[in-house]
Amino acid sequence: MSKVVSTEEGALTILEDITFQVSESESIAVIGQSGSGKTTLLSMLAGLDTPTTGSIELFQHSIEIMSEDSRAGLRNQYIGFVFQAFHLLPGFTALENVMLPLEINNNKQAKKIASSLLDRVGLGHRINHFPTTLSGGEQQRVAIARAFATTPPLLLADEPTGNLDTDTGGKIIDLLFELNKEQGTALILVTHDESLSKKCDHCYHLEQGKLKRSQYV
Repeated sequence: MSKVVSTEEGALTILEDITFQVSESESIAVIGQSGSGKTTLLSMLAGLDTPTTGSIELFQHSIEIMSEDSRAGLRNQYIGFVFQAFHLLPGFTALENVMLPLEINNNKQAKKIASSLLDRVGLGHRINHFPTTLSGGEQQRVAIARAFATTPPLLLADEPTGNLDTDTGGKIIDLLFELNKEQGTALILVTHDESLSKKCDHCYHLEQGKLKRSQYV
């Protein structure tokens, strides 16, 4: 698939002839410099955007022909997200943030599951704290708990340690991969950090809109 946008200077190709697949429990890293198209690729894999040409198959659905509402339903059912900027709701406690995707799915065990996950990420004592009272590492742990709350078969992570110091970032990544293996979740990780990418099963390098398999993983 490819993605082309119109600019004042003419057509700009952001992604060109991208082809890859991910299987259950598999982890894939996509590395590249800022502006290489990594976030655009992740947005397209999540159905937040659609390709100009080609097809994206997610769980036997061709998302480019689906309506926006249908794509939103697909994301809610199958996909978890971990963002660089955490994206926690400031007016919600840690517990409420993790409960939210479960409540959207009308899960009657939302509080129990959310509490268990916060215990799992080491924040059982902070469940009633709001994001502004949590450190960056703690906020990212809440975000990871939220991402795994619905046991999604696919997890997308966009620079998940970009706002964290090296030590905290390392702990967050260890936690991310632990949950990835425990739940059998397929993981697609977008990063500019090559050392992080080496923890994945496979690695691809995105440069000038083209995706190539890296050999060092």
